[in-house]
Amino acid sequence: MATTKTTEERFWGKVDRSGGADACWRWTGRLDNGYGRFHMDSPRLNARAHRVAYEMSIGPIPLGLTLDHLCRNRACVNPSHLEPVTWGENVLRGSGPTARHAKTTHCPHGHPYDAKNTYVSPKNDRRCRECDHVAKREARRKASAVRLAKAAAALAAGDAEGGTT
Repeated sequence: MATTKTTEERFWGKVDRSGGADACWRWTGRLDNGYGRFHMDSPRLNARAHRVAYEMSIGPIPLGLTLDHLCRNRACVNPSHLEPVTWGENVLRGSGPTARHAKTTHCPHGHPYDAKNTYVSPKNDRRCRECDHVAKREARRKASAVRLAKAAAALAAGDAEGGTT
């Protein structure tokens, strides 16, 4: 008669721990977007494998927190590589566009993003004050040149009509 494996036995049977305690423990089961997926005992309940590993080894994930892979390896289920953090902290620790933007210290023209030189718009866009000043000066210069050209054209048109003063 076959014995039924417990949930923990089924789970740890899908983990490659051959690298040792400090290495990434690679999930060998189903992956979804790089994250391990584990079918729990209750019907239709699939869970992220790293979350299951953390809860089996350490305990519940604190409410309002998510697990960050300190090793940046989504398939890793080593609980010592997982840290509960806020969603925002997890995003900023990553390598996506939000994290890359947050790590940018200077504008494309080399001006620092610091308290004095940075404007944050109502839409939460970060702008360089120095670049904004340069752009506004250039816009005023162009507008002035257009006005002068129009005035010169009007004056020339008046002279062409034979108007003398």
